[in-house]
Order: sequence, then C-alpha cells, then structure tokens
Amino acid sequence: MGFKKKKQNAVEEKSLHMVEHKGIGDHIADVIIYLLVALVAFVSVIPMWHVLMTSLSDGKMVMAYEGLVWKWIGNFNLKAYNLIFDNASIVSGYANTIIYTVSSTALGFVLAAITGYALSRDTKLKTPVSLILMATMLFSGGMVPTYMVIKSLGWVGTRWALIIPGCTNSMFMIMMMNAFNSVPREMYEAARIDGAGHFRTMWQVMLPQAMNLGFVIILNSVVGQWNSWLPASIYTPNNKNLWPLQLWIKQIVADNANFLRSANPDYNRYLIQYAVIVAATLPILVLFPFFQDKLEKGVIAGGVKG
Repeated sequence: MGFKKKKQNAVEEKSLHMVEHKGIGDHIADVIIYLLVALVAFVSVIPMWHVLMTSLSDGKMVMAYEGLVWKWIGNFNLKAYNLIFDNASIVSGYANTIIYTVSSTALGFVLAAITGYALSRDTKLKTPVSLILMATMLFSGGMVPTYMVIKSLGWVGTRWALIIPGCTNSMFMIMMMNAFNSVPREMYEAARIDGAGHFRTMWQVMLPQAMNLGFVIILNSVVGQWNSWLPASIYTPNNKNLWPLQLWIKQIVADNANFLRSANPDYNRYLIQYAVIVAATLPILVLFPFFQDKLEKGVIAGGVKG
C-alpha cells in the first residue's frame, strides 16, 4: 500500500509540473492586445463625446472654437435640445421611426425564419431557391424599377412603402438557414416523430435553439431601420406626417443652415446639428448593451459550420 501511495503521489506531482504557465511572451502579447482594444474603443468614443459636449456648450463660443471639445465650452447649455423637442415634428418623427422599426423588424424576422427553415430542409427546390436569393444579394433592380413597382401597388405616399420593402433581406434569410442547419437533426426528427407539424417544429423546437444568430439579425435590422431616411424621401416626400426621425433631422439641419442671416441670430441654433445627432443615436446606444451577450454568441455561432 505504501508503494502504491508513493507512486500515486509521484504521478500527481508530475501532473502538476505539466500544467502550462504563461511565459513572458504570452504576457507581452496580452498587454499589446489590451492596449490595441483600448485604443480602438477610445478612438470610437471620441467623435460621439465631441458631439455630446458640443451640444451642451455655448453656441457663440463653439463657433469660434477649433479642435475637439472635451468639456462643454462656456456655461452648461440645454437650449439646443429645447429647440428640437419644442418642434412637434421631432416627436412625430420618433413615433414614425418606432412604428417603422418595430413593424419592419418583426415582419422581416418572421419572413427570414420561415424562409430559412424551408431552405434548411432537404427539398428539390433548396438549391435553386438559395441561388436565386444569393443572386439578389449581388444584383439589384435599381431605384427606378423599385419605385415603379411600389407605385403600381399603390403604396406611394403610404406607410407600406416604408415597411414592406425593408422586410425582405436575402442575407438574413441565408443566415437563418445556417442557424437552422446548426440545430442537431435529431431534434427535428424527434419532433416529427411525436407528430409535430412543420410550423410547430420550427417555432417551438428549432427556433429557440437558433436564436443566437436570430438576435444578430434582429439587432442589425433595428439599427438599419432606425437610421433609414432615403425610402421616406423617395416615397413620401410631400407627406410630412409619415416622415421618420432621420428625415426630419436632415430637414431641420438644412433649414437651420442660414440662421446667421437674421438680424439677431440665435447662436443656439448652431448647436442643433449636434443635438439632433445625440437625440437620434441615444436610443440605439441604450438598447445595444441588452443585446451585447446575444450578439457575441450569435457571431460565434455564425462562424461555426453546423
């Protein structure tokens, strides 16, 4: 027994010596990586910080100032935000943008999920439909033909022109196909054996396991729709009640460009171009941290072949 115990202790001691420890080179590499990440983060934050501090500064002093603004110049000033939120169009723009973003994202995700599920099944049309979707990612009909289609449907000047076209995204459909392909086939077969139909199998069995990549699609769709203004300028140029926030921001900045021509200019109007950027970006910045862990898992899942 003593011999066995000594032998066991020797094996344990040997195993302890076999544990890898980071060398000097590994520590140096970690430091370099951390410094690079911190530098990238710092450079990414600087423009937004400059815009935020400028929007809180004295307008007349900002016009004479050159360089980055690290702290508000002059007295702390919220008059630029008062000017934009006193404008009823900004409130209307927020409401319209929320409607377009929620509607287009929800409907688009349903279409992407259904299409992705269908393409993930072994059918005769899987290959040709996949090729057609990929072709639409490379080639587009163009702005004029798209406008002609929207006009023929009677959607010009309506909300449908700003919701429906943005729902169909071939990239998201291909991503959902890959997400469903990553789900173990045994799960699908077990659900079918238990008598579940295709819709029940997709929504209750496979989709919950494919939602890591699904959250990436949802977040990208939300950001894209929130920043969208070009479709509104094309399809609803004369119906300002339907304008999203981004198009109102463009209009307000353009209208505010000549404020110095007045006899007694309000220099706070110079700050509007900064304040509207903060007002439009803040909701996305608040929303993003809630999706961060899902986004990381989804990116990793999307890089692993199922």
